[in-house]
Amino acid sequence: MKAIVIDQYGSKEELKERDVPKPVPQEGEVLIEMHAASINPIDWKLREGHLKGMLPFQFPIILGWDAAGIISEAGANVTKFNAGDRVFVRPETTAQGTYAEYIVTQEHLLAKIPDNISFEEAAAVPLAGLTAYQCLVDFAQLKPRDKVLIHAGSGGVGSLGIQIAKSLGYYVATTASSKNEEFLKSLGANLVIKYDQQDFEQELKDYDLVVDTMGGEIQIKSFHVLKKGGTLVSIVQPPDEKKAEEMGIHAKFHWLVPNGNQLKELADLMEEGKLKPIIGSVFDFSEQGLREAHALSESHHAKGKIVIKIK
Repeated sequence: MKAIVIDQYGSKEELKERDVPKPVPQEGEVLIEMHAASINPIDWKLREGHLKGMLPFQFPIILGWDAAGIISEAGANVTKFNAGDRVFVRPETTAQGTYAEYIVTQEHLLAKIPDNISFEEAAAVPLAGLTAYQCLVDFAQLKPRDKVLIHAGSGGVGSLGIQIAKSLGYYVATTASSKNEEFLKSLGANLVIKYDQQDFEQELKDYDLVVDTMGGEIQIKSFHVLKKGGTLVSIVQPPDEKKAEEMGIHAKFHWLVPNGNQLKELADLMEEGKLKPIIGSVFDFSEQGLREAHALSESHHAKGKIVIKIK
């Protein structure tokens, strides 16, 4: 089968098209004929070698950890899904990723794609959607009308996070450039702080939760918008625990945990029209297509999700 692999760490030029063996599903696994994948920062961070200490994979590596497609074959003891089902998944983080014509993944990580959602839309959701969901739900016991700040609302995690937070009844603020204000309000943001015109730490106070997708100075400033007892969750870098303790704030670093049950909850929101994947760009499943997709993701200026159309 066709796959895009890397044989060593380096630039986007390391992405190479290759013919590799088609995987075989084992007990509790399914074989998925891939129709779409999407790009996430973990893809190019691993490609560049920044994660080799955390993820010491052997080459060649197939990148990609978002998948949408049709079950081609079910392994032994698979009971909830059948061949022909349209499914999407955030598989476990292995060296056999989703830049491929077929993947295998465990049944318990899968969810069915709603009939009103395309393969491309479904592929845009698992990693970013689960990341946002877990940040919003797993670390703070929030109630309706509690105040949440989600940084970088136009990005993949941000655009899904705003909609998920809104579906849970939270008051949602976000940061973005002024040109994206109306777009983010259409997703449900109550307040858009325009970073090219305003300082969010001067505008916001007494927030219950901050979802930090930026790190660095943004993370440091985010401490000051939280009320005592509030929570900061970062998906970029571990927060300063000493500073958090001094300020009476809970601070956590979160690395996504694949979860089929939570993905099913996101599927239900999509079916109800409460969660709409925002696709910014679609690229071909080719060496050049993946290189261009990585370049766009690395620019940090992508609006919504970057999707790879495989079939």
